[in-house]
Amino acid sequence: MENKEVLNVNVVTPNGLVYDHHATIVVAKTVSGELGILPKHAPIIAPLAIDEVRIRRTDADTHVDWVAVNGGILEVRDNTVTIIADSAERERDIDVSRAERAKQRAEQRIQEAKEQHDADQLRRAEVALHRAMNRIKVSKHT
Repeated sequence: MENKEVLNVNVVTPNGLVYDHHATIVVAKTVSGELGILPKHAPIIAPLAIDEVRIRRTDADTHVDWVAVNGGILEVRDNTVTIIADSAERERDIDVSRAERAKQRAEQRIQEAKEQHDADQLRRAEVALHRAMNRIKVSKHT
């Protein structure tokens, strides 16, 4: 590896390590907006939105990995980006038909919650729908 600065990127879930590579830039969506991280970034901890994380690998400018992250925390310190998420999947690991079924179930639960005027159920179903749609969107990057 050349002597240029790189980022170490790790994505961890309760099920273990999902992603571990070197990158030149990481772009993630926090609850307050998009955040781009380059080497030598100041230390930061930020809550993540349900969205995709874009990681440009060091081996080629065109080599970008996509990870569907369902919320969590991003920490940057000493050229290491650590994402701790409830769940996360790389684009190549997403089961699209399973994500489509989850989307349909969530849409059905949203309709039922609206009919029953159940705000808690509606909120949970909307989060489930957002997660399923995020996984579908990330899977299209393969």
